[in-house]
Formats: sequence, C-alpha cells, structure tokens
Amino acid sequence: MIESLLHYDQQFFLYLNNLGTPSWDEFWRIVTQKWSSLPLYVLLLYLVFKKFGVNATIIVMICAALMITATDQLANLFKYILFKRPRPCRVEELKPLMRFVADGCGRYGYFSAHAASSMAAAVFLGLSLKPYYRVLPFLLLLWACVIAYSRIYLGVHYPFDIITGMFFGAWIGLAIFKLSSWAQRRIIS
Repeated sequence: MIESLLHYDQQFFLYLNNLGTPSWDEFWRIVTQKWSSLPLYVLLLYLVFKKFGVNATIIVMICAALMITATDQLANLFKYILFKRPRPCRVEELKPLMRFVADGCGRYGYFSAHAASSMAAAVFLGLSLKPYYRVLPFLLLLWACVIAYSRIYLGVHYPFDIITGMFFGAWIGLAIFKLSSWAQRRIIS
C-alpha cells in the first residue's frame, strides 16, 4: 500500500514538474525564495496595525514568530528524524526524467517547510483579517498554493510532501490564530 502510494506520488511529481518550461524557471525561483514574500508580509502587518493597533500588532508578530518556528521545527523532525525520505532531486532514477531548476538540493524532503509555513501564515493572517477584508483569506490561500507548487516545479519536493506540509501548516495557523485571539482578549482588553 505505502509503496503504491509513493509510486503514484513520484509519477504525479514527474507530471507536475515536467509542466515547466525554461521561460518560467526564473519566475518560480523568485517565488520560492522567502524574501520574495516580504512585501506581502509588510502589507499584512500594516493591515493588522491599521485594524488592531500597536499592542495587537506586537502579539501578532510574536505569534507569527512562534508559528514559523513551529512549522520549521516540525518539518525538521519529520525530515531528519522520523522519515528521512530523499528529495526527488536526490533520487538517481528520477534525475533523467525530471527538471531540476533549484539552486540546491537538500537531503530530505518529507514534508515541505515552505508549504507548511506559507499555509500557516495564510490561515493565521487570513482568519485574523477576515472580518475586515473578506476576500483576503482566499487570496492568501492562493498565495500559499503558489509557494507550495514552486517546490514541485523546482524539483525539490513531491506532491505528498507539499500536501502534508500544507495540512500541518493549516492546523498550526489555526492554533496560533486561536492563541492570538485569546492573548488579545486577555492582554489588551
């Protein structure tokens, strides 16, 4: 059962990865870099400040730091201790069949910290700002999906790495949203 699932994961990876073309490679390299989302984070921080004020913004920033730490450390636990699943760019029989576009290739990939942290941020900030900007949660989820797909496009993650990362990221984002809401009620009120 597991071998069959992993086989389909590899086949789906090859399909999605090979949709790429050299003319789009640089775009996806930029999308996947963490600094490329900085303008979005600055805008979201401004919106939080505008709607909630200084104290709530500080709480949101602390919660965001906890959230990113949680997603990264959980991904590292899965990658380096629990599963040790090699990234597609490390699998010799896949190399001639795939497009490797990334600048480097880490050792293990299950699950994607990029997918987890971007989904956590989308859920946390989307829920936080939803009462004021109803479309924003959907735009942030779309952004998280684009970040996640970039990892497949570049050749460093399988689809199952991405799906698992997004799953854990969504739950961590929801938990941090609840923590932030609780902290804002207790500290600010």
